[in-house]
Amino acid sequence: MAQPGYKQFCPVAMAAELLCSRWTMVLLRELVAGTTRFNDLRRGVPKMSPTLLSQRLKELEAAGVIERKELRFEKGVFEYRMTESGKDLRPVVEAMGFWGQKWIEARQSLKNLDPSLLMWDMRRNLNPSPLPDRRTVIQFLYPELPVSKRFWWLVVEPRGDVDLCWSDPGFDVDLYVSTDLRTMTAIWMGLTTVEKEHGKLALTGDRDIARTMQTWLGLSPFATEPKRASV
Repeated sequence: MAQPGYKQFCPVAMAAELLCSRWTMVLLRELVAGTTRFNDLRRGVPKMSPTLLSQRLKELEAAGVIERKELRFEKGVFEYRMTESGKDLRPVVEAMGFWGQKWIEARQSLKNLDPSLLMWDMRRNLNPSPLPDRRTVIQFLYPELPVSKRFWWLVVEPRGDVDLCWSDPGFDVDLYVSTDLRTMTAIWMGLTTVEKEHGKLALTGDRDIARTMQTWLGLSPFATEPKRASV
């Protein structure tokens, strides 16, 4: 059943009717970040059901925020692209992210640990420049998690493409990173650094890749905003 609107002509109220339904802003975060395909959007919002994702995409399309286009060379495969209206939402999404990074207490954020989302975001923001000019494979191990969520592989190709694998891709591993999920999430959020958490990180393998981890590691786009709330 459709939720009742605010019944106000105020532009804030009208925008909130579209943007503030459950999962919509998080979905917009993924679209603003450049994710265009349904299955990739699912990986960015892993706890959102496929049915609700499809519904929200249809709502955004009906509102003119995104457009759905079939790929020319992949019949039956569609992409969701931001329209001019959607692109105007980038500063809105970014402002919410920076506000949350600045004012939401870190302990509250770190209660919501999710290895799938963390690794997907790390893949998206990884900086390949400090890595060797060849295929580089980095395996992350979270010992405290169930076996199904314990192992993750980032495969960085020479041209800079990055793949995330949750099963062994079969390549030699250049660096093994073993730590707990909370520590890795705090580093990704910019609440701490690799150097500060060296006692909680076990890095085994290529020393140069290990030494430059803070540089190539894909951090949150909001990690530069200093926390004002207590940590």
